[in-house]
Amino acid sequence: MIFFRKRNMEIQQKQTESEQLLRTFAFLDLKDLYHHFSVPESGLDSRQAAQRQETYGKNMITTDQNNTTFHRLLTSVINPFNIVLLIIAVITLFTDVVYSQHPDYVTVSIILLLVAVSSLVAFIQGERSNSAAEKLSNMISNKADVLRDGKQAEIPMEDIVPGDIVRLSAGDMLPADIRFLWAKDAFVAQGSLTGESNPVEKYARIPSAKEDALTDLQDIGFMGSNMVSGSATGMVLATGNETYFGSMAKSLSGDRAKNSFERGVDSVSSLLIRLMLVMVPIVLLINGLTKGDWGDALLFSITIAVGLTPEMLPVIMTSTLAKGAVLMSKHQVIIKTLGAIQTFGEMDVLCTDKTGTLTEDRIILEKYMNASGDEDNRILRHAFLNSYFQTGLKNLLDLAVINRAHENGIDPILQNYSRLDEIPFDFSRRRMSVLLQDGQGKQQLVTKGAVEEILSICSYVEWNGELSNLDQEILQKVRAVYERHNRDGLRMIAVAQKNDVPAVELRVEDERDMVLIGFIGFLDPPKESAKAAVTALSSHGVRTVVLTGDSEGVAVKVCGKVGVDVSHYLTGREVEAMDNAALSEAVEKCSLFAKLSPSQKARVVQAIQANGHTVGYMGDGINDAPPLHQADVGISVDTAVDIAKETADIILLKKDLMVLEEGVVAGRRTFGNIVKYIKMAASGNFGNIISVIIASLFLPFLPMLPVQILTQNLLCDFSQMGIPFDHVDQDYLLKPRKWETRSIKSFMAFMGPLSSVFDILCFAVMWKIMGADTMQQAPLFQCGWFVFGTVSQVLVIHMIRSGKIPFVQSLAAKPLLVSTTMVAFSALLIGFSPLASGLDMAALPFRFLPWLILLLVGYCVSTQLCKQLYIRHFGEWL
Repeated sequence: MIFFRKRNMEIQQKQTESEQLLRTFAFLDLKDLYHHFSVPESGLDSRQAAQRQETYGKNMITTDQNNTTFHRLLTSVINPFNIVLLIIAVITLFTDVVYSQHPDYVTVSIILLLVAVSSLVAFIQGERSNSAAEKLSNMISNKADVLRDGKQAEIPMEDIVPGDIVRLSAGDMLPADIRFLWAKDAFVAQGSLTGESNPVEKYARIPSAKEDALTDLQDIGFMGSNMVSGSATGMVLATGNETYFGSMAKSLSGDRAKNSFERGVDSVSSLLIRLMLVMVPIVLLINGLTKGDWGDALLFSITIAVGLTPEMLPVIMTSTLAKGAVLMSKHQVIIKTLGAIQTFGEMDVLCTDKTGTLTEDRIILEKYMNASGDEDNRILRHAFLNSYFQTGLKNLLDLAVINRAHENGIDPILQNYSRLDEIPFDFSRRRMSVLLQDGQGKQQLVTKGAVEEILSICSYVEWNGELSNLDQEILQKVRAVYERHNRDGLRMIAVAQKNDVPAVELRVEDERDMVLIGFIGFLDPPKESAKAAVTALSSHGVRTVVLTGDSEGVAVKVCGKVGVDVSHYLTGREVEAMDNAALSEAVEKCSLFAKLSPSQKARVVQAIQANGHTVGYMGDGINDAPPLHQADVGISVDTAVDIAKETADIILLKKDLMVLEEGVVAGRRTFGNIVKYIKMAASGNFGNIISVIIASLFLPFLPMLPVQILTQNLLCDFSQMGIPFDHVDQDYLLKPRKWETRSIKSFMAFMGPLSSVFDILCFAVMWKIMGADTMQQAPLFQCGWFVFGTVSQVLVIHMIRSGKIPFVQSLAAKPLLVSTTMVAFSALLIGFSPLASGLDMAALPFRFLPWLILLLVGYCVSTQLCKQLYIRHFGEWL
């Protein structure tokens, strides 16, 4: 308690120091600020930057819970199953060594060996996974624009140092704590630090009220926030752990919420441990009462507890998830968090934006026309001026306009204009404006944006070469021009202007009484692979839902071509008018939502989730950050804006839906292999409990000694090492797989007793046929059950791993074949040779071999028959 109190005091002190430092910088004159950091207005040079990085280190957040080798080793050792084993080892140490007249270290040594092997394998697999994750993470990096050596350079965010001057635009993450030197309509989302739902505007002016909260200081920006709109320049004040966010990192750090799969694994783990805690005392009482030796009974029951502990579960999970992530990297898919690979496979609805996912991401300016629909080069000139002079994030539409202007030789007009001010694009206005001045001093406001939003601010229109009022008659004709081209698949943007604007500093209120001059139309053709990808996803039980900010006309045209159902679609305005109940009903029928705002996209995703679906969202823009965060698995691309990449769980190095289909299959394969192990462990453990209880009731001796049970457990663990590399039947991959604890319980209750039936038959063979019916023959009896139990558990891996006939219709992967064959051979070698004496057993005579084969064949045939009954009754196997 004292340690945690001291630690919390240290965290609070560091936060206070960080806050005081930022407050000091917030109120400094710019001249003093530059002097404090010894940086010229042209920025640091490379030598200064290198020196500062040596002093301040990388711009990265680290906490006490960082991913060190020691921490990973500790995590490998400390898990629920190892804790149970270690407790049992301590008890065994006292019963077998401390209070025993003849100290026996064998049992406690084997238990510790089990823990060591399990931990070591988990650690090695974890190291491989960690190494793979680091390599994959290095393939994606967020970068920042800084002034270095007097010119703008793009560098990794981790190389930012105090004193760097950074340039920011919409979509950028703030790479560190900064003081704004210049800002224009710079709205920053800092909800991750403050909980504010709306972005706040930042200014370069010094705050007037020193008593304001730190996060309310308008000239300070914080690491962990992101630019929503506008542009800005700032000086880096603090990096890494010295930032405000870094000072909070220890208190903010904690385990993320567990997904459904992790919760399912926890529930099964808890079930097995509870089963063990209930049944072990029963085994103790039965053996103590029937055999009279409570010491041996205690030791035997403790050993049974070890045998019931699925200590390989953490290893199997880590190995399987890591293998899935590395496999996906070969398909240019980077898994940021291992757990996401399983959620990928669980996904049954994929929500995606349209541009660049279903389309070529190669936007072409197809048409530029006046309000009546006739081609007009003047419209291109105005659109070019707007796109060129805006300082915010130039999107694909702006680049297409600029490229066409270059092709048409319009560039020289730039010499006649200078930019006075601008109002950047935002998702509520859906337009952007620039205020220009020509050589004669004439001021002109040029605005372009979504058609309906532009029409809402226009009072006039250039119609048939004349300036006219935008009355209802002309408005209807204008809309007809727009809708005609929109239905043809062109993405239409309206262009408006206004002369003699008196304002020096533009405000949104200045965007009124404008003159509509025409439209520009863009073509973003559908990808050739998009239709095949949508079909492939559908064949694997994943419905594709398109959420786009684009107009419904273009969206319907593109989605119809790629196979998305467009018989019913909704717009953002219609979504806004719906309550949650109506929207929940609508999302089950509708696969296209057009003209959505970012918050509406997130709301649609949430409505789909509320209906019980696992939702993936794919997007790469600023407006995709809210739905990416809301989705069960967020998917983005390496070329996305910083905030989208940061929010996503999965990064695609190639923006292609076919890659997603491969990811879905990999996720389901990963899930299938983990479920195989869990169902084997659950049913096998339940069957062993029944067998042990029956044997304890009727045998005058222990059916197996502790050392034999532990050795068998160790061998079976090794046989399962190949499971992460196993194949999964194709029909298993055709539909989403969700975690169902009830299915595990049903499987355990159905298949567990079957193994007990054959255990009892093995007892009968050993007792009646092999003559192991006295205390003197107990070593022979125990050897028979040891061999049958080990080989049958190895064979049952092949029986359970597939719903088909093993070795005939479905063959295991080579690593699993090798691991199971080696263990089966080892068990037979021990049982039929003098090696048996090393485990206090008597070697089996070869006349037991036919009976062993008969029992094993009978077990396999019975398992296959029960499998068919199970599938017929429950409709599935794994």
